Amino acid sequence: MRTALFWLRSTLGRLLLMRRLALTCVLALLATSGCARELPSAAPATTHSPIATDSASIAPPEQVSPSLEATEVATEPETSATPTPTQVPAVYKEGDSGDEIRDLQHRLLQLQWYEGEITGTYDEKTKLAVEGFQGKRNLPVLGYVDQGTLDSLHSMTRQPTDDEKNNVIKPGPAIYASGSSGDEIKDLQARLKQVGWYDAKIDGSYGEVTVTGVRGFQKKRNLPVTGEVDQRTLDRLHSMTRKPTEDEKNNVVPSKKAAPKGMTLDDRCLTGRVLCVSKAQRKLAWVIDGQVHMVLDVRFGSSKTPTRNGVFSVGWKSRNHVSKEYGSEMPYAMFFSGGQAVHYSSDFAARGYQGASHGCVNVRDKAAIASLFDQVKVGDTVVVYAG
Repeated sequence: MRTALFWLRSTLGRLLLMRRLALTCVLALLATSGCARELPSAAPATTHSPIATDSASIAPPEQVSPSLEATEVATEPETSATPTPTQVPAVYKEGDSGDEIRDLQHRLLQLQWYEGEITGTYDEKTKLAVEGFQGKRNLPVLGYVDQGTLDSLHSMTRQPTDDEKNNVIKPGPAIYASGSSGDEIKDLQARLKQVGWYDAKIDGSYGEVTVTGVRGFQKKRNLPVTGEVDQRTLDRLHSMTRKPTEDEKNNVVPSKKAAPKGMTLDDRCLTGRVLCVSKAQRKLAWVIDGQVHMVLDVRFGSSKTPTRNGVFSVGWKSRNHVSKEYGSEMPYAMFFSGGQAVHYSSDFAARGYQGASHGCVNVRDKAAIASLFDQVKVGDTVVVYAG
């Protein structure tokens, strides 16, 4: 009888042990499958009669499963997010040189963001041209060339020839030359007048004054200086001017408008939407179809960094611009020639004409230029003249 009782207690103990081990394995298997957190609470341990005291040293399942779950969570690999780059990689930057920079400069030249000789060196002038192009195309204004800028520039330009990249420019066949006459020559003379290379009466006759004007325009734009108009010269002239009116081609010029504060407007400011900037009068007039809407005091660059004269257009605008070159604030900037812009200057407001800009047109009336900034559109004309 005692033997039978001992056997029964031993068998019951072994069965209870196997049951708990099986439950522990199931919990461990579920935990490793990633679903352990969704398991209901383990059933409470069964209250056993004294005959089960041989199994009291076995850990109950509710003590095992939390440790398995904690181990699983601790060893679960974490996915690292790819760090966001803080700067767009540069393809070309200031200081670079070589044939690729020659290619870059000529492509910028095709779009009138670069002027002068192709040097093959990424200098300050190239940087300003790149900034102008980037701002115009709503690209990040970096001052260096990233892949997005290069792709956009390539899509808008053609591959320069080796001659073009090395400043070897050969004239094409003459379209207009000395002795030509007609309405086309009137158009040519009126366009030359718009950019300040013809100041005589428009007569439709390609004479010595027209030859001189064409030669000056060609030299300024690094075109073959022949005094004759080839296709390259004509294309460049058309890209910088608007179609003349019939009145302009026949010397019927509107009377000059006297702006408030005694400012006299240049003839080129009398048609269309124009920021008319006079260096001699130190004034800027906002003119629409000959009607003056606003006049502001302005100052210009020094002799070392002069403000360029000529007919331009607003290429891009930046309300809260900060100069990358000088670190100075340029609020309400309206860029018209590379890095040169019309903008508010706190220094001009504080010091007046005792200082100078780095080539920009400074305005000291902040409220007025804020209003002007909202009125001026990209593409509006900018005329800067000495008179």
